[in-house]
Amino acid sequence: MTTAYIVGTGNTAFGRHEGSSALDLMADAALRAIADAGLAGGNIDGVLCGYATTMPHLMLSTLFCERLGLRPGYAHSVQLGGATGGAMLMLAGELVRSGRCRNVLVVAGENRATGQSRDSSIQTLAQVGDAEHEVPNGASVPAYYALMASRYMHETGTTEADLAELAVLMRSHAARHPDAQLRTPITCDDVLASKPIATPLKLLDCCPISDGAMALVVSRDKGDGPRVALRGGGQAHQHQHLTAMDSVRDCGAAAAAGRAFNDAGLSIADIDLLAIYDSFTITLAMLIEEIGFAPRGGAAQRVRNGDFRHDGVLPLNTHGGLLSFGHCGVAGGMAHAVEAQRQLAGRAGDRQVANATHAFVHADGGVMSSHVSLILSREG
Repeated sequence: MTTAYIVGTGNTAFGRHEGSSALDLMADAALRAIADAGLAGGNIDGVLCGYATTMPHLMLSTLFCERLGLRPGYAHSVQLGGATGGAMLMLAGELVRSGRCRNVLVVAGENRATGQSRDSSIQTLAQVGDAEHEVPNGASVPAYYALMASRYMHETGTTEADLAELAVLMRSHAARHPDAQLRTPITCDDVLASKPIATPLKLLDCCPISDGAMALVVSRDKGDGPRVALRGGGQAHQHQHLTAMDSVRDCGAAAAAGRAFNDAGLSIADIDLLAIYDSFTITLAMLIEEIGFAPRGGAAQRVRNGDFRHDGVLPLNTHGGLLSFGHCGVAGGMAHAVEAQRQLAGRAGDRQVANATHAFVHADGGVMSSHVSLILSREG
């Protein structure tokens, strides 16, 4: 079967882009990715476009293609919350391997920080809750995650200080990335003293809202330089609403990861780079532990040991993750895959991890609702 390679990446800086629309940001990142792949717009025969809450167009993928002058034989808009980027990348691999497309552009972007008010953003995102039983109670996304965090902490012994370790690690990694939104170093004391948002989560346990965009090109052609293959993928969707979650210990992440490992013919022991979704510190802790990269309640100890540092035995989110690189919707989750590709290709600059071969990428949508795991591998 044909191998799918990630041959180009592109992004804007994350933060505030006054006067830029979602389409503006997407176009910027897409043109960078196409150029990075050594291609022209006419070479793109597939386009996958992530949704944007600031531009809820019924046909966003074709609107975007019109903006860039693309005329693909396949175009699709995708909406799966924070898991959208991972799902699009997995689909791009399938399109290439099946022979349906030769070069697929995967793109998402949003002016979430400047294109809508804070209250509007909170109200829009709160709709991931159950319309009958959750939303009428006034819950926000941080509240959903806080409820889940409280239960998980009760069951595993995880503490607020443990979660703070993850926030500090993400900020230290973001400090090395010129395009990250938050780069000023923080301490665990800073996290614990930050403004309460939804107990036990505080401001620095939560990702910032950003403007930004990300794009990748997936191709059947290997491209120049180190080759980064999309080796395997898996998904799991066990619930939509928090009230339908069976257990905080089994959200679907392990199932998705297991399918990805089976697809790739690899095991967890083969992984030497992690890129895991981190909308909140509790998100990252739960995913790390459910997938098996730390024992229950043990993610923070691995941080304290230095294991997840950029120069540790298993570097984690070397771009700073959603918690510090920033979160502008779909593109925020895509940043993990973009960083993994650059690390494997040896193009991560000051953040470069030595000798990384296999990267594990995980995306999560909703309230730990939809899970997509991907395995990227360097060849040659």
